[in-house]
Amino acid sequence: MIIYVDGSALRPGDGTERSPFKTISEAAAKALPGDEVLVAPGIYREAVEPRNAGTATKRITYRSAQKGQAHITGSEPVKSWSHVEGNIWKATIPNGVFSDYNPFTTLVSGDWFIASMIAHTGDVFLDEKSMYEVTDLEQVKNPLKSQTSWDPEFSLYTWYTEQDEEKDQTILYANFQEKDPNRENVEISVRKNCFYPSSEGIGYITLSGFKISQAATQWAPPTAYQEGMVGPHWSKGWIIEDCEIYEAKCSGISLGKYLQPNNNNKWLKWKYKDGTQTERDCICQASYEGWDKEHIGSHIIRRCDIHHCGQTGIVGHLGGVFSIIEDNHIHHINNKQNLAGAEIGGIKMHAAIDVIIRRNHIHNCTRGIWLDWQAQGTRVTGNLFHHNCLPDDFTDCEKAYNSVGEDLFIEVSHGPTLVDHNLMLSDRSLKLATQGVALVHNLICGSLVSVGIGTDNGAPIIPSPRYTPYHVHHGTQIAGFMTILHGDMKFYNNIFIQKKIRSCMKALSELMGSDGNMWDNCNMITGTSPYDEYPTFEQWKKNFEGYCGMGSDVGDLYYEHLPVWASGNCYFNGARPWKKESDAISDTENTVSISLEQKDGGWYLHTNLYDFLPENADGIISTETLGIAFEPEQKYENPDGSPIIFNQDFSGEHRDVLTCAGPFINKESASRKLF
Repeated sequence: MIIYVDGSALRPGDGTERSPFKTISEAAAKALPGDEVLVAPGIYREAVEPRNAGTATKRITYRSAQKGQAHITGSEPVKSWSHVEGNIWKATIPNGVFSDYNPFTTLVSGDWFIASMIAHTGDVFLDEKSMYEVTDLEQVKNPLKSQTSWDPEFSLYTWYTEQDEEKDQTILYANFQEKDPNRENVEISVRKNCFYPSSEGIGYITLSGFKISQAATQWAPPTAYQEGMVGPHWSKGWIIEDCEIYEAKCSGISLGKYLQPNNNNKWLKWKYKDGTQTERDCICQASYEGWDKEHIGSHIIRRCDIHHCGQTGIVGHLGGVFSIIEDNHIHHINNKQNLAGAEIGGIKMHAAIDVIIRRNHIHNCTRGIWLDWQAQGTRVTGNLFHHNCLPDDFTDCEKAYNSVGEDLFIEVSHGPTLVDHNLMLSDRSLKLATQGVALVHNLICGSLVSVGIGTDNGAPIIPSPRYTPYHVHHGTQIAGFMTILHGDMKFYNNIFIQKKIRSCMKALSELMGSDGNMWDNCNMITGTSPYDEYPTFEQWKKNFEGYCGMGSDVGDLYYEHLPVWASGNCYFNGARPWKKESDAISDTENTVSISLEQKDGGWYLHTNLYDFLPENADGIISTETLGIAFEPEQKYENPDGSPIIFNQDFSGEHRDVLTCAGPFINKESASRKLF
């Protein structure tokens, strides 16, 4: 059955084509398996709560009748601004507007959020763009331009809030510069979700073609009930497709954790148990409360435009297992730099077990993708990364010290994590405080950072290693826990091109010093040389010859770095190979140029690389070539256990038996539209 919704209808109807509902929420209360909710163009100012689940064979579909024309928003317009002085205006909002959730009295807070920062979950929007919150009226009157924002000019548009408790009102002061807010499109966020079920288990929902924006979402760490502006809330089988999702205070889409009342931001609230241990507790609790492939995950997010969210474009812990994230444009995440802490990225996922992240365009984010803990069976393939960093002209290195990002961060996971056929063009391509990763046929122009560090828990004197879980193959059951030994890395048929180091990044690197800190060494040299002191497999294996059991004198062998494999890689412009890589091709004579161009509705690569690239690399790589990730003893394979043969390039062109390094088979393939 088709259920019709049209916000412009003259009067509330019964959901038929001749008499449509006026709100999507009315349809959501009625829709049953097999139904389609067809929504006419218009603005829908409501928090839609799907009440019923579909099934694997009879989904419930919510579809915009015209792609991008049905707009669900968490905001309300404000046209009652009174002029105070100069560019300063004041609005008085009755608190009844907010129902039981006032985002202007609710502070952004949670585990791993930097508590010294003060921000409300609410926002003031000018032309659907969030203004900058400040902490007193003086900063509204005399705003200072942000030194870390990607849009410093707009950072002068500031606002401040206070409460009139006697009259039960929210007072907003805002600096609109030379604009009259009563003549402009000014809105405030009033709802914390736009399309999100309050109950668990509302699975097999399709959300297609909507514009979704401006909700007052809360900080979403892995140890909290992770809400997003949109999300399946601990269920199975959602499809979110062809949507534009933007201006969530924290997270746009959440594939995240359900509410565990005994362990919800426990580190922040109870304080006596460290966050890492409460994270382990969360995982174990979920494992006996129904976290399995039959009930959770297997979602698809595809062809969405996700941008300008404060914390993440997509966030998830536990609930995103077995999912596919493909063909999305994810950009301009955390660009205001008004929120800080861990858990920030275009995509930030914990326990991305058997998750495939492919063919996405991810750029202008503080960090592109962050895979934290249990990236077991995760594959990152065919993505275009660039400008995932701090802005070109940032000067506040002290603040940037804890905010600098990269294309892909993999943290404290045992793998196997497969990274193949990606273009990584940012200053820092990979942060690898982890093990069990295979990199195959990538084009890498940034550095590798945090190799061998970043896996302890931060105690300055007492050892504090992070024991993280690994799982049965292609499942959620916990198979064991272990610290990160580092190594167990495979580099095959990649191209490394040293970029010119930006002056701002050089300054940051100098501030950190040559050794950096325990989390980040800010290495700026491209290539595999950070693994120079790691053993080959043959060297490592010799240490275990003879008896190694109880009573043997093996010393620290079981806790030393694991081996590294590397073959078929090419290095240009001073990029440095692992010193034990026997067949590395280092071109010290030619200078490779590389850049991106946006034209004719697409993105294109410009490079002279193929004038110098050798024709043959290490041959076709496959699951059998890569072997297993050490701790889980699992192959680099498809989620169904079938082998992978890397015989297609980034563009889908078939590789010859003897192939070249990098994501493209030749210059022609590399010159096609990327996205």
